[in-house]
Amino acid sequence: MKTSAKIYTALIMLFLFAPIAILLIFSFNAAKSLSVFSGFSLYWYRELFRDAETLGAVRNTLVLALSAAVLSTAMGTAAAVGIFRLRSKVLRAAYDTVTNIPMINPDIITGISLMLMFVFVGRLFGAATSLNFWTMLIAHITFCLPYVILQVLPKLQQMDASLPEAAMDLGCTPFRAFLKVEIPEIMPGIVTGLIMAFTLSLDDFVISYFTAGNGFQTLPIRIYNMTKKTVTPKMYALSTIIFFTILALLIMTNLIDTGPGVEKQEKKERSAASKRRTKLAFGIGAVLAVGMAAVLFLGAPKKPVLNVYNWGEYISDGSEDSFDVLQGFEDWYLANYGHEVEVNYTTFASNEDMYAKLSSGAVSYDVIVPSDYMIARMREEGMLLPLDFDNIPNYQYIGESFKNLYYDPDNLYSVPYTYNFTGIIYDANRVDEADTGDWDLLWNPKYAGQILQFNNSRDAFGTAQYKLGLDVNSDDPADWQAALAALKEQQPLVKSYVMDEVYNMMESGEAAVCTYYAGDYFIMADAQAPGVELSFYAPERTNYFVDAFCIPTCCQNKELAEAFINYMLEYEPAVANAEYICYGCPNRLVYEDGAYAEDMGEEAMEILYPNLDDFGEKYEQFAFRNLSPAMLGTINTLWEELKIN
Repeated sequence: MKTSAKIYTALIMLFLFAPIAILLIFSFNAAKSLSVFSGFSLYWYRELFRDAETLGAVRNTLVLALSAAVLSTAMGTAAAVGIFRLRSKVLRAAYDTVTNIPMINPDIITGISLMLMFVFVGRLFGAATSLNFWTMLIAHITFCLPYVILQVLPKLQQMDASLPEAAMDLGCTPFRAFLKVEIPEIMPGIVTGLIMAFTLSLDDFVISYFTAGNGFQTLPIRIYNMTKKTVTPKMYALSTIIFFTILALLIMTNLIDTGPGVEKQEKKERSAASKRRTKLAFGIGAVLAVGMAAVLFLGAPKKPVLNVYNWGEYISDGSEDSFDVLQGFEDWYLANYGHEVEVNYTTFASNEDMYAKLSSGAVSYDVIVPSDYMIARMREEGMLLPLDFDNIPNYQYIGESFKNLYYDPDNLYSVPYTYNFTGIIYDANRVDEADTGDWDLLWNPKYAGQILQFNNSRDAFGTAQYKLGLDVNSDDPADWQAALAALKEQQPLVKSYVMDEVYNMMESGEAAVCTYYAGDYFIMADAQAPGVELSFYAPERTNYFVDAFCIPTCCQNKELAEAFINYMLEYEPAVANAEYICYGCPNRLVYEDGAYAEDMGEEAMEILYPNLDDFGEKYEQFAFRNLSPAMLGTINTLWEELKIN
């Protein structure tokens, strides 16, 4: 029986810690692959400490978590004392119920409700933006409070009620009796509540996502926004550091609690320890209060601020020996305009997330980078400002094939940033070359169980529609039903429906065929495992898309935004971005540059820039358009039917 219990415990520990062990191992991987270990290296740790955006997110997360923990602990302790001293059982039960609601309520409802409240209050007082650090702090205090109350209340109930009365009989005032007698008795509950509040705040994503403003990004949001591309091993390195920090603290705590002489000295030191904890808690609270006051009254930036909203991992940021474009803009602006500027750079994970934030009126950004169909939608809804191209003279370098496209036919609202298209990536060691060239490869039964399909409705249906020769922007439900039938026919052959998981599965050879974006093929090929030989082709009929710089109507500094767009079309930042992202660049300074072509390689140039004279025609014919809400609802229903099936 004991042997079985030990085996069971070992299996549970293996189940819990095996993923962490894998993360630790791959944080020391010499290559970028997240699936194939290529040798021991500290490279990603060096990259982590050079990544200013990630380190800034870590700093923001710690400041937010510590502030929320201390404030919610102080407020929660006061609330617990108030509830405990209520004489009415009915009223106490009502307060207990109200306290439990935020814990039971789904985070997404709490997050949306708080966002709407902040927007309402902001508009009531005429604020240009409603979300910032303070709204996120209020939100974190809100969901941490109930946990603190539930930790402190039991300690109050366990406390001998005669102790504070005895202290007052001996001359203490009620407040002094509370500080000197009650606080030390309930201190374990206060400390537990503080730790729980800190942990909850540190880990929160959903509520933070809905209440975050521009220029303030926490680590969970930073990682989530990387999902346009794969999460880099820098995050593995950061997770390893966090894991070992927590492990060290736990070991130190256990050694202190079980050290020699602890039992003999326990009674003697309990009172002194309680006093120290009390002083420490008040000290931390005072320091934070002063710090937040300093930030509030003295921390306002004295130089212009540019708020940029872009996709995650979609700009050259100085990592992996790349050029830091944002720092480059700040230096360029100082040299050309004679004064400093600061860039607040925030990222989003999808066009829909970006649209929801802007349409809510909760935040204000100066430059955004939406995709073509979203530009069309925002243009039609009056959410974009026309550009003054006198302030963007480098627009002359945008290739003619990328102008007058459907989403901005008069070239008034956007400047193309990148373009890409969908194709098929396959392992040439396992796929017969004769089977390649069109979409039929994704339906070939020879590769059953080795095929990966998109895990989003529009792209997945698009593969079927291109295969069948249907219009991907059709408003005829019969066309979508035909595509659904093709996807159901394909379903027994599909190993998995994926998005960013595609990187690991293709690099390691776990799958042999997938459909994904052309630029991401180069990232996979660069990290492929020994024995894997990835290749790429784009069928004649496929999805082309463009992401472009735009200025939303909520912009606070239009001329500064136009200066930023103009700078992004300069040679150095344009080449740096193109090489970092590996997507096609519509800037002639880039794709006509011999040094860039040499750095990218012959294969990349052939794939990304086959014949740009034909791009406009293919784009107009095959690109996704923004569909009506009714049609989008139909597509979502069909997609759910496929996934359930």
